Amino acid sequence: MLESYKTLLEGGTAEIVEKKSRFIATVRLVESEEEALTFIEEMKKKYWDARHNCYVYSVGMNREYTRCSDDGEPSGTAGRPMLDVILGEDIYNVAVVVTRYFGGILLGTGGLVRAYSKAVQEGLKNSRIIQKKYGISLEVTTDYTGIGKIQYIAGERKLPVLDSEYTDKVVMKLLVPADEIEAVRKAITEGTNGRARMQKEKDLYFAVLDGEVHIFEK
Repeated sequence: MLESYKTLLEGGTAEIVEKKSRFIATVRLVESEEEALTFIEEMKKKYWDARHNCYVYSVGMNREYTRCSDDGEPSGTAGRPMLDVILGEDIYNVAVVVTRYFGGILLGTGGLVRAYSKAVQEGLKNSRIIQKKYGISLEVTTDYTGIGKIQYIAGERKLPVLDSEYTDKVVMKLLVPADEIEAVRKAITEGTNGRARMQKEKDLYFAVLDGEVHIFEK
């Protein structure tokens, strides 16, 4: 399990034109090889009249399923350059299809490499990319005298409050990055003079984008 990795919240599309050839990049989040292959077939059907639908995908925390295809372009001019962009950006669980409508002018191997690379780069620019981090939902139970201190610690450390329940006691669920859990436990224990009880509710991944917290079960 990676502590942190870059992936997509939402894929995007982009189109560039090189010497009258159109290159359309479609970027998609995929979490299995089956999803990647289904996506590629979907794009081939959508752009059935295009000369080439070149693709790349990389799935798995160890990039277990990583493939690319030139789809009829000269060997090494499309799929591999597209893969180099994905690896260079260090993005996981992603698939990209670049569709080419030939414009009648040959680009040469160097021109093809540049065009396919640029199309992927532009597609990624139009996608929503996030940094997923491994975290823990920490359930904190305290009395009303301790809640102010816990709220202060959460605010100071920018820990999102996932849920809170007020009865004869207070139960708060804090989202804590895994690498901060011991420091947070210590701060809460010291801040409440040991009156707070803490237990891990569950493991999860999270990301913060434009100030919004996104929670993922895996």
